[in-house]
Amino acid sequence: MQKKLLVGTRGSKLALWQTEWVIKCLKEKYRDIDFLPVKIKTTGDQLAKASLVQTVGTGLFTKELELALLKGEIDLAVHSLKDLPTQLPTGLALLSVCPRGNAADALVSRTGLALGSLPKDAVIGTSSLRRAAQLLHYRPDFRIVPLRGNIDRRLKKMEERKLDGLVLAASGLQRLGLTKNITEIIPFSICLPAAAQGAIGIEGRAKDEPVAQIAFSLNHSPSNAAVTAERAFLRKMGGGCQYPIGVLGEVEGDKLTLTGMVGAYGHTPLHGKQLIRNTVTGKVDEAIGLGEALAEKFHCKGVWPYAPPKMVD
Repeated sequence: MQKKLLVGTRGSKLALWQTEWVIKCLKEKYRDIDFLPVKIKTTGDQLAKASLVQTVGTGLFTKELELALLKGEIDLAVHSLKDLPTQLPTGLALLSVCPRGNAADALVSRTGLALGSLPKDAVIGTSSLRRAAQLLHYRPDFRIVPLRGNIDRRLKKMEERKLDGLVLAASGLQRLGLTKNITEIIPFSICLPAAAQGAIGIEGRAKDEPVAQIAFSLNHSPSNAAVTAERAFLRKMGGGCQYPIGVLGEVEGDKLTLTGMVGAYGHTPLHGKQLIRNTVTGKVDEAIGLGEALAEKFHCKGVWPYAPPKMVD
């Protein structure tokens, strides 16, 4: 076994925190190996001001890392798993799913008011169609405005533009020590997360067995089962960040419950009226089948194959 492994990562604060955490955990298990982080700038980082809804293609935050893996420039890549496309390039594999963090979305309110207490016509910042559709379903009076950038930048924009609040992944805020900024963890009954939200994934070369075994030492079986089902659902639906699709897998013993949401579909402007939820339950070792079965439920309701709606500014 080589004594040095290069671990690819984006350069954002959150990506670096996650990579440093993975390296710390690996070093505790393999003290004779040097794990060295390698920062790689992705297309998504270069298009920081562009709307993810209008951006064509997948893998905006992962493609360059995957190219580095295929070229042998790095040995592993650490991802926010929700950013990783459900179809991986030939020769690569998802080697490990680390213990999942908080999968929920969180409200950061400028005035400290909870979601249900915000004033009429409150302005909420988010560039996620998934979040926007569910927020508008809960409160049709909300005004949703696109807001991109890293967490610090979005928090700053909220203050500068006097937004009533913004919605972010709870796990990102918690990992960066910004828990004090969270006004409310939004219940799953209101807002289902993106597939694999809160999970850290480690990707590598499929045939690099020694390295794969090292990465797999951090695998958490319940988290893996949950996100495998979620990603299977998303893959079958043909969705990504350009679609208002949410899904959550919950593991209890050997039982896996998968709940999915599809928001406003077709080419009509985004609103919260058209929102459908479905649930399936089965065993954890049926994760892929459960994801596909859940997608079929939406197919039976005529909302699949899926066409992206347009976001209203």
